[in-house]
Amino acid sequence: MELDPTVTDPEAYRTIFENERVRVLEYSDKPGYRTTRHRHPDSVMITLSAFRRRVSAADRNVEVELQAGTVRWVGAQEHHGENIGDTDSHSIFVELKDPDPAGSGAIAEPLGPSSS
Repeated sequence: MELDPTVTDPEAYRTIFENERVRVLEYSDKPGYRTTRHRHPDSVMITLSAFRRRVSAADRNVEVELQAGTVRWVGAQEHHGENIGDTDSHSIFVELKDPDPAGSGAIAEPLGPSSS
């Protein structure tokens, strides 16, 4: 099964830049929109709007509320999400193509921990 978000949710994700080291995705949706299960490699997320989302990964559900202009590390993960707020979601994901050099393979909380 193809888990690339530009394939699973082409109406929400689009590639805006790509080279041999990174892929940059733009994400946008409306309240109530639900993504299909998809996978992200290690990434940096930049929020362009404030939003509330429920992110589900395996058997965990996490509600996330972020302000516009937030920058967060998002560890590699597979999840699906839903816009549970009353505003559109709009963000940029800078996906890293090189694996974690430390080889930890650790999975972060959905949408990552704080901005470290």
